[in-house]
Amino acid sequence: MNKALELKALIDSGTIVQAPGAPDPLVARLVQCAGFPAVYMTGFGATASRLGLPDIGLLSQTEMTTHARDMARAVDIPIIADADTGYGGPANIMRTVEEYIQAGVAAIHLEDQQLPKRCGQRAGVRVISAEENVRRLQCAVESRKQNPLLIIARTDAIQSEGIDEAIRRAKLYQGAGADLVFVDGIKKIADVEAVAKHVSGPKVVSIVDGNETIALTAADLQEMGFNVVFYALSALFSAVKAVEDTLAAMKRDGTPKNRQSDMVTYAQFSDLTGLSAYDALDDRYGWSTQR
Repeated sequence: MNKALELKALIDSGTIVQAPGAPDPLVARLVQCAGFPAVYMTGFGATASRLGLPDIGLLSQTEMTTHARDMARAVDIPIIADADTGYGGPANIMRTVEEYIQAGVAAIHLEDQQLPKRCGQRAGVRVISAEENVRRLQCAVESRKQNPLLIIARTDAIQSEGIDEAIRRAKLYQGAGADLVFVDGIKKIADVEAVAKHVSGPKVVSIVDGNETIALTAADLQEMGFNVVFYALSALFSAVKAVEDTLAAMKRDGTPKNRQSDMVTYAQFSDLTGLSAYDALDDRYGWSTQR
């Protein structure tokens, strides 16, 4: 099944879709192996993994769509991808939609930030007018043509304009044809509840480590009426802490011996990356078969 149709079926099932964030294809494989139905390609994580830099809009459209294509090759579950602001005017938005379709993702989200953009959790986020963003979303919806790619309209207005304006924008963006809406930058449970109460229809919420919303379970969010939940940074932050701990132990002890129980084995890593399938291919067609 087409991945967009697969994701739509998951959403229509009534069970909230948990989509952990993956900074790269390897972590996307881990998300799939853990049994999650979808993975979120986070722009924050992509920037960190590709550049080792903060999420301040540094990755180009080409870099982001290449990253999405690599991730789509690595997993079988649907990918929901960050598409930033669409990377320019109407022609850029059209190309962005086409490139993500070709990359094989199931959904993208487009945000209403001004350039230069930044992570939605940070202060200082600036947004374009809601009316301008409605036109941009209409362009994106038209640009997908007959492809079932899902368009998620993200608003970052909560930081600068407040929760009421963010809710107003979410409703406007639904009217523009977005399949789901996403109020980003939420840090308070009360704001999650406000979106749930005042925004009807399919919607996304992002739970970010370090604020009080982490107390909400998937069951809580489903009961509120959310259809998709992102855990954008949990895997990335966990990986960074684990690597820091191993490097500190190596520096202190002169060996990684005391960290072995916190690592996968070589064999386990080989299984994760699918090495056996390539070994079998080589056994059938490699040079060794001709000797």
